[in-house]
Amino acid sequence: MKKIGLLNGPNLDRLGKREPDIYGSETLEAIVQQTESLGTTLGCEVHAYQSNHEGSLIDQIHQWADLGFSGLIINPGGFTHTSVALRDAISASGLKTVEVHLSNIHAREDFRHKSLISGIVNGVVAGLGSKGYRYALEYLAED
Repeated sequence: MKKIGLLNGPNLDRLGKREPDIYGSETLEAIVQQTESLGTTLGCEVHAYQSNHEGSLIDQIHQWADLGFSGLIINPGGFTHTSVALRDAISASGLKTVEVHLSNIHAREDFRHKSLISGIVNGVVAGLGSKGYRYALEYLAED
């Protein structure tokens, strides 16, 4: 059974409360439950982790890579635009990876248009709300 990591970065624990006009009203807990349930349907084991701390996210990527996970869904939050270290951890992990954003980062403030992560992942889903997690998992479950 494929193991897929579901990694959410800073402030995503505030979903449902934080700027619902941009990020929607669903909570991270609901998104994780939906993704785990779909994983079961697709024959994948989804392991979710969220942190507001860059080093914790990096440590989790390393752990999943060392445990032989086959894929990673990551919503890096604000680290999308700032973290070379997170980019390097993903790149070095060897994990097939999809970057997900609830909002369309390309239609927002100029500083959000540049992702340091996008250039090293297999795919990016942005602007489709929580459906982006589903599409990412469906892609990673293939093979």
